[in-house]
Amino acid sequence: MSNPNQNDNILTQADINKLDALWRASNYLCAGMIYLKDNPLLKTPLTRSHLKARLLGHWGSSPGQTFIWAHLNRVIKAHDLNMIYLSGPGHGAPAVLAHTWLEGSYTDVYPDKSRDATGMTALFRAFSFPGQLGSHCTPEVPGSIHEGGELGYCLSHAFGAAFDNPDLIVAAVVGDGEAETGPLATAWHSNKFLNPIRDGAVLPILHLNGYKIANPTLLARISHEELEQLFRGYGWEPCFVEGDDPTTMHQAMAKALEDCVTSIRQAQAQARASGVAHRPRWPMIVLRTPKGWTGPKSWDGHAIEGSWRSHQVPLADVHSNPGQLAALEAWMRSYSPETLFDDDGHPAPDVLALIPEGHRRMGANLHANGGRLRKPLRLSGFRDYAVPFKGHAQSRVSPTGALGPFLRDIMVVNPDNFRLFSPDENASNRLQAAYEASPKTWLANTLPQDADGGFLAPDGRVMEMLSEHTLEGWLEGYLLTGRHGLFNTYESFVHIVDSMVNQHAKWLDKSRQEARWRAPVSSLNILVSSLVWRQDHNGFTHQDPGFLDVVCNKSAEVARIYLPPDANCLLSVADHCLRSTDYVNVIVADKQPHLVYLDMPEAAAHCAKGVGIWSWASTDAGNEPDVVMACAGDIITQEALAAAALLRQHLPDLKLRFVNVVDLFRLQSASAHPHGLDDRDFDALFTRDKPVIFAFHGYPWLIHRLVYRRTNHAGFHVRGYREKGNINTPLELAIQNGIDRYSLAIDAIDHVPRLQNTGAHFKEYLKEQRMAAVAHAHEYGTDTADISNWTWPEATH
Repeated sequence: MSNPNQNDNILTQADINKLDALWRASNYLCAGMIYLKDNPLLKTPLTRSHLKARLLGHWGSSPGQTFIWAHLNRVIKAHDLNMIYLSGPGHGAPAVLAHTWLEGSYTDVYPDKSRDATGMTALFRAFSFPGQLGSHCTPEVPGSIHEGGELGYCLSHAFGAAFDNPDLIVAAVVGDGEAETGPLATAWHSNKFLNPIRDGAVLPILHLNGYKIANPTLLARISHEELEQLFRGYGWEPCFVEGDDPTTMHQAMAKALEDCVTSIRQAQAQARASGVAHRPRWPMIVLRTPKGWTGPKSWDGHAIEGSWRSHQVPLADVHSNPGQLAALEAWMRSYSPETLFDDDGHPAPDVLALIPEGHRRMGANLHANGGRLRKPLRLSGFRDYAVPFKGHAQSRVSPTGALGPFLRDIMVVNPDNFRLFSPDENASNRLQAAYEASPKTWLANTLPQDADGGFLAPDGRVMEMLSEHTLEGWLEGYLLTGRHGLFNTYESFVHIVDSMVNQHAKWLDKSRQEARWRAPVSSLNILVSSLVWRQDHNGFTHQDPGFLDVVCNKSAEVARIYLPPDANCLLSVADHCLRSTDYVNVIVADKQPHLVYLDMPEAAAHCAKGVGIWSWASTDAGNEPDVVMACAGDIITQEALAAAALLRQHLPDLKLRFVNVVDLFRLQSASAHPHGLDDRDFDALFTRDKPVIFAFHGYPWLIHRLVYRRTNHAGFHVRGYREKGNINTPLELAIQNGIDRYSLAIDAIDHVPRLQNTGAHFKEYLKEQRMAAVAHAHEYGTDTADISNWTWPEATH
């Protein structure tokens, strides 16, 4: 796609005048948001009394983004397009706020920001002001599904929005600073996964304004040839729009957008008519404009426009420097506000002429408030997928292997609004049954051998790419536009998306608390597998359960962590999570065969409670317990149960209570978490003054953090992962971290006062068994058969 030139002019002078009026009006509003608290139309000379006390905001990318939005309005209206806008530059909110205010979608949601002088003043005062509007496109901003404050995910969010939305075009504005991030670099490959028959389109607009906060940007400083080759190598057809003369740039941008929309529609029409999903060379735009375009050119001999100095507040000393105050007034008056707004502050007819109507306005597009389009997921009864039950802890089944058929059938009955996401790990995590319903999406080249178990197809619905960032971004965009999905990944590498999950949780929290006009969206469901305790060959590098600590930092209103102990419990938890809205649900479940502890009715009841006593493993019925053995996690539950069995066998008079935790946040107090246990229920489970030996899947201090306000906090003795590991057998790794059956039984003896002397011989036996287990692992490379095949002793039933 060649550069537009003067021979490609498609705009009349009247068109240019309307575009320029809309652009100037939006730029004026962006500047006003940074500086003004009064005199919004400059009807009187500007004085310091009209200025905000603190000048906060980011001007640099605003004029380029307002230029883009204005031109998108024109093409939307000309072709009746269904389009949303994602602002990738970090502090891009002023441009979006300005345009949504001009089009009226902002006033629709916030009537106090009316489209007049009073509302303009309220908008100016609210921007970057405590308790009001931030400089990022937060959930409070209509038309947004992307929080620009964390750079790198604009493009992956855009593709997530486009999947299964055949009529939608997502304009993804990528800042050139953002383009330097790793997540953004991998997201360019998303074009290999976009099916022109069933999906919409993404139109990336790389905004090259040349500078970050204090340095040049890389892509703005390489040659045109190198830049073009880069994006052609990614599989795009780049169209370059470059310059600073408004009239020339309006013509060039209009032609570029016409060409891009035509290219998109032709590719879609060809594929949809033929029924053959090919991978076109999708168009993109490279827009090169000066940073801080149309703002102050310079001050005191230093360049501002076209320089990093325009990144934030171009004239920062207006309170104390009369010359700068005069320069600010001259800058704002250069937009001729008297021609853009009437005496009452209403936008002039030329400003409004190119703005679409109704839901075609990008600030009012329903896809940017995806909960309004969301349809409940059709789910088969999870109880129908129950694994065979031969008695408590008598047989072994892979928990995620049992989940696979459940997900498969969800994909069958939800063919256009559910997808499964994983970085090349669905089969590794035992979810390969999903391929029976749908293969993996793939529009790149294929080889003959791919037909033998590759499960690749253009119309696949399983999304696999070796980039956790891109997959997480796809899923978030998919959810925020009203659909459903699940992301599964290895526990050691889920940390890669820590910050993305953090931002999504914040988005949900803000949506619930401060943007209630946003309808609920499907929860972000993350299945963590290939767990720390079963890294028999990967070793220490793959042993890290710390993602749970990250999630526990989030607001209890939006975050949940589930550790189902077996396959039946996992099915119950998955069903609950997939039905939920506005949560980040983290499910921890292993792929290796594990004991089945509960039949399906027991599992459903246990998961509904979130934490409960297993009477069949306890000996304290009707009595005060001597000790509570508690646990959370599928692998850990086995070691805790084995410890309980050893104690029951060798200390038959010990009163033991066995407690299993599924929902980690239930450990919090009800005052801190809406689903937490109140103090009475907590004390009934864990007792007020008895020792609690708590075997935990993750780092032990997390449990202490959750229960530190409880009356019996001092009685909790938590064992978990302690950064000890190598190439280990499962039991040997547990021993290294002090969470094996022998160590847990020793803990129980040590914390029951009456056993200090009588339990001495039993402790020696346990220590000997522990040493023997390590010796066997080091000699034979496996645990002993009685460990690997351990079941709950029948004699203790």
